[in-house]
Amino acid sequence: MKFTHALLAGALVLSLASASHAEDSPARPSTPQAASPAPWGALKHIRAGVLDVAYAQMGPADGPVVILLHGWPYDIHSYAEVAPNLAAKGYRVLVPYARGYGETRFLSDSTTRNAEPAALAEDVIDFMDALHIQQAELAGFDWGARSADIVAALWPERVKALVTVSGYLIGSQESGATPLPPKAELQWWYQYYFATERGRIGYDKYRHDFAKLIWQLASPKWSFDDVTFERSAAALNNPDQVAIAIHNYRWRLDLAKGETKYEAVEKRLAQFPAITVPTIALEGDANGAPHPQPEAYASKFTGKYQFRLISAGIGHNLPQEAPQAFTQAVIDADQL
Repeated sequence: MKFTHALLAGALVLSLASASHAEDSPARPSTPQAASPAPWGALKHIRAGVLDVAYAQMGPADGPVVILLHGWPYDIHSYAEVAPNLAAKGYRVLVPYARGYGETRFLSDSTTRNAEPAALAEDVIDFMDALHIQQAELAGFDWGARSADIVAALWPERVKALVTVSGYLIGSQESGATPLPPKAELQWWYQYYFATERGRIGYDKYRHDFAKLIWQLASPKWSFDDVTFERSAAALNNPDQVAIAIHNYRWRLDLAKGETKYEAVEKRLAQFPAITVPTIALEGDANGAPHPQPEAYASKFTGKYQFRLISAGIGHNLPQEAPQAFTQAVIDADQL
């Protein structure tokens, strides 16, 4: 697949124009106005699969386990309010950095820097196994929601309940090959940019600027401050961040290969398996990131299921923009 400079330039101009328009619109003030210190103190580390996983932990050690999974280009601070809220309710809350983020590191330099969905999902299973957790409630958004969906679909015995922003996000390379209408394709401009060597170099050079633009486009009514952004953007300084982000988006377009050990899982995912565990799907009313419509995926949840639209200008980073609504969804899903 070839992408011309003109196509990329046009997409970038239109996307930047969209961001400028969003900034001209009345902005919803962020809460709080300035980032407070992380509530969980020093991070813990554990060897899990091919990774040394850095993670935050809060709440009683014997409480029901909730694992909160972040997306790109975000980090565990998306749960800076959700985690203590849940801990106060008696949950043992775990918030791991995904491969390529924060203090998480590969154990070996020779390990393939692979970010296909199966690999990210199996990281969650490896994390649970390393901590001797048989079952947990999973909650996530963006990449984290996809990983949570996959674990719930393929290993339902490990998932007590699920909270997923934007619902059913399981896909495949085959489905990714289907062209979308132009307006929908425009929302994926960064994916096509990443398909080029120019995109890889550009993301590496401008990763913080790039991330801030994505935050603005994905949450056009969220008036986050610089302190809040930089606290999370620091996670993108991980030495494997560029390789992981680029591989993830190139894999979706079948421009990068996965690993043989994940082929069986990816084949199962290509069948779009149903999710049977109790689930609450959330969506923000101002989500500017590409996302499916709720009616398109409702039938994929065959167990107890609720959909909740979170209003008041809530964008893509729903747990950080609407922490009370996200917290309540986790509590309620646990009771479905």
